[in-house]
Amino acid sequence: MLSRGPNSLIHLRPVLRVQGRLMLVLAAALLLPALVSLLYGETTAVLDFLAASGITAACGAAMAWAGRGSGLDLYRREGILIVVGGWVLASVFGALPYLLTGALTSPVDALFEAASGFTTTGATTLTAIASQGRGILFWRSFTQWLGGMGIIVLFVALLPELGPGARFLYKLEVPGPTAEALRPRIHDTAAILWQIYLLFTVAETALLMLCGLDLYDALTHTFSTLSTGGFSPRNESVAAYGVPAHLVVIVFMILAGGNFSLYYGLRRRRGWNLLRDYEFRVYLAIVGAATAVVVINLVASGIYPAGGRVVVDALFQVASIVTTTGFATVNFETWPALSRMLLVALMFIGGCAGSTAGSIKVMRFVVGLKSGFREMRQNFSPNTVASVFVGGKAVPEAVVRSVTGFFILYMVSWGLGALVLTWDGNSLVTAATASIATLGNIGPGLEAVGPIENFAFFSHRDKLVMVLLMWLGRLEVYSIAALFSLRFWRR
Repeated sequence: MLSRGPNSLIHLRPVLRVQGRLMLVLAAALLLPALVSLLYGETTAVLDFLAASGITAACGAAMAWAGRGSGLDLYRREGILIVVGGWVLASVFGALPYLLTGALTSPVDALFEAASGFTTTGATTLTAIASQGRGILFWRSFTQWLGGMGIIVLFVALLPELGPGARFLYKLEVPGPTAEALRPRIHDTAAILWQIYLLFTVAETALLMLCGLDLYDALTHTFSTLSTGGFSPRNESVAAYGVPAHLVVIVFMILAGGNFSLYYGLRRRRGWNLLRDYEFRVYLAIVGAATAVVVINLVASGIYPAGGRVVVDALFQVASIVTTTGFATVNFETWPALSRMLLVALMFIGGCAGSTAGSIKVMRFVVGLKSGFREMRQNFSPNTVASVFVGGKAVPEAVVRSVTGFFILYMVSWGLGALVLTWDGNSLVTAATASIATLGNIGPGLEAVGPIENFAFFSHRDKLVMVLLMWLGRLEVYSIAALFSLRFWRR
């Protein structure tokens, strides 16, 4: 068990050591909602959060102690165990505040809510959101903010002594077909990403306050926007505010759905134009084209008169779905079938690689489509040797194979999830959209899981299935799928 080298058996002691430290980071994070509860006079909630922090810290210290004396030479299998275990442990211990404060009484519901937060899904089992305490609603949004950039990326930024193992953790954590390092030292890259994330957080919070939101509402909605999570402390979600706030949220949802490494180029003042990036151009084109179709469909159906409001509502919902944020300003369940079907299609696309968005990602769709067209051409010219080009650059065949495998595993996961959810009598539309809404880390679906509904009515078994789908989506399938392979556990 303690033999060295990438082909040896899995080293559990460094895994326990790193996960123990992750737990200590989570315990420290639990002190912030305790402070919020204190500021709002929620004395009992303060004690509940302190208890949750103490339990988490004690378990983290025990795990770190169990892994004492081990180095941090992490290989691929240890990296997978750390990342998967980190998200599972965050969800389990992140559920404690919901149970201790009484916001939720069922451990399964609490796990669902915590997993939905950390994976930035935004699906909820809370039925009376506005009646909850300020501290627990702050924690709910804060988990999304932590999960948006990734608790593992945060950990890599805080602990540079991880050394070469940090690169494995970063590659597993950053969403997308490739994980671009901005600096030679991977913890410097992680720190840069978090600096950009913090800058966007401050900017959006300030702009929302200028739109009339108080600091609490501005901060919690910023947490959920930049993480593309979608939790709101209001029953009406963002619909509780005016059009200026909607426009601010639209801008930052679209930014959060872009590749954060592009913003680093702007930060370095290299004169780098976002529109030079092929994926970002395709991403904006999808948002623009989908918005235009929805606007035309809504006006033609007579639901909206022609004007600015229909454009804002259409753009908001398109941006919210394609970036997998899940905010809602209107009940799009009442929209025509074409608009609803288009929103469902956008659920499968997601934002750019390297963004906080979930689902398949624009770059994978581009590579997958170009690969499909290449195969079609080779049917007519079998002796032709052609590469897949994206933005004028050849895509390595390893990436093309990875994208193909991802598509297969992703669609199988969605199909199996939908199949299981129909077991308890849920309609096909409800089951299918609930499956993609949780696997894609989106939040709302259609029918019983529409934008003004919640997930409280599902059975405990269905909720646990959807928790697994959330983890699969957030970890982009491969990491969790690897755990079910015998080769993963062998020498």
